[in-house]
Amino acid sequence: MLATRNRLRTSTDFSTTVRSGVRNGRRNVVLYTATIGADEPSRIGFIVSKGVGNAVARNLVKRRLREAGAVSLREYGTGFAIVVRALPASATASWQELLADYNAALEVTMKRLGGRHPKSAALRSNGTTQEGTQRA
Repeated sequence: MLATRNRLRTSTDFSTTVRSGVRNGRRNVVLYTATIGADEPSRIGFIVSKGVGNAVARNLVKRRLREAGAVSLREYGTGFAIVVRALPASATASWQELLADYNAALEVTMKRLGGRHPKSAALRSNGTTQEGTQRA
């Protein structure tokens, strides 16, 4: 579960991020990233519509995306608002595919924003760090 301070909660926050943010789409997700105050904690919000599937499928996708978001908060702890929209293909995607799409989209949006590059501890889609060590 994400801490309350790290969640986008209002429709205004979502709208602002989607409208003013940088967008990047992948097979399973579309990610919007916008900068907020440099001292503010980064916040993440998720959009998982009924088009993704039934309640069981949507909740599975949300749990997986929340975990990917928690990992990215370690890298980008302050200054960013991120909205993740799950696409229907995400319902049948594996954890590895979903994580790979999330990380790739996040990296592209951060580069477009001129943001910081991921640290070496960032998880790759195979569950290892960039040094090649397995994460516990």
